[in-house]
Amino acid sequence: MESREKYQLKKIINELKGVQGRHTELISVYIPKGFDINNIIGQISNEQGTASNIKSKTTRKNVVDALEKVLQHLRLFKQTPANGFAVFCGNISEREGIQDLKLWSIEPSEPVSVRIYRCDQNFVTGPLEDIITVKDVYALIAIDNKEATVATLRGDRYNIIKTHTSGYHGKHRAGGQSQRRFERIIREQSHEFKVRVGESANTEFLPEIKNLRGMIIGGPAGTKDDFVEGDYLNHELKKKIIAVQDITYTDESGIRELIDKSQDILADVQMVRQKTLMQRFMRGLVSNGNVAYGDDVQRALDMGAVNTLLLSEKLGGDVVDKLYEAAKMTDASVEVVPADFEEGFQLWNTFGGKAALLRFRI
Repeated sequence: MESREKYQLKKIINELKGVQGRHTELISVYIPKGFDINNIIGQISNEQGTASNIKSKTTRKNVVDALEKVLQHLRLFKQTPANGFAVFCGNISEREGIQDLKLWSIEPSEPVSVRIYRCDQNFVTGPLEDIITVKDVYALIAIDNKEATVATLRGDRYNIIKTHTSGYHGKHRAGGQSQRRFERIIREQSHEFKVRVGESANTEFLPEIKNLRGMIIGGPAGTKDDFVEGDYLNHELKKKIIAVQDITYTDESGIRELIDKSQDILADVQMVRQKTLMQRFMRGLVSNGNVAYGDDVQRALDMGAVNTLLLSEKLGGDVVDKLYEAAKMTDASVEVVPADFEEGFQLWNTFGGKAALLRFRI
């Protein structure tokens, strides 16, 4: 799914999730690919008849009218679109007794796999959210003797799953115990901590093993190597280890450091790709290279000079659509970048949400 389509679908999902029906009067219809649309039309017609029995006059009118609007829309199709589609309709008026019916019709680029009819207080958005959810996931673990952070990287997001602390402070007084006994206690504490981290990783990642593209582990040399080489991870997860990195931190900043250190390995991950492009833009800016930002981006597009266009997700649909179309007319690639990682935030906050890598200097 292209960056723009994902952005637009995400925008519609958020709009649908923001609608709250006063009663069970919001209609959600999903028609899977290959399904006979006439069967759905027949079902909706039957539901319209059933809705005439609703006791509340206002609710009855809203449901019957919404179903009629859905029927009118479905009858525009001779057959179900190639990937199926979804239709949503309901009264979005914020004033009691005032009707304002709105219909959304979505034909995604990936197949709809479920058949749903539902009349509820909320629209059913789960199947659409599944379409834009990146299935492939990377497991990330940053670990030292004091702390460990377990996270995932999926598409343009990393997610901290769990943080563990060992209670180890590094300096203890033996208190009359022999040095050998003291060292044994420290080793046991370290072992028990790694066991907990390994169990956490097994619990989180084994259920997703089919979608797990790889695991990357980072930390100071001794601890991370002991964790990798010991019997702390399930053997199936061990097979998924694709890199072991030396990193300084093991909290959330350590996860970001682990991602940065693994850019070559993670080059096909959306977030890493976008970080790399923003870093190229920043280097070009410092060296007075072939880059543009802000209002100069439009001039660069008009001249056909843009090779890669970087647009912040926060710009809004109309602006993104206009600039996207202009970029595609000259075969420029486009990335719609979220603002919830450092480079994405910088694109929005510092450069007005618009930046470009150019084919030639302007």
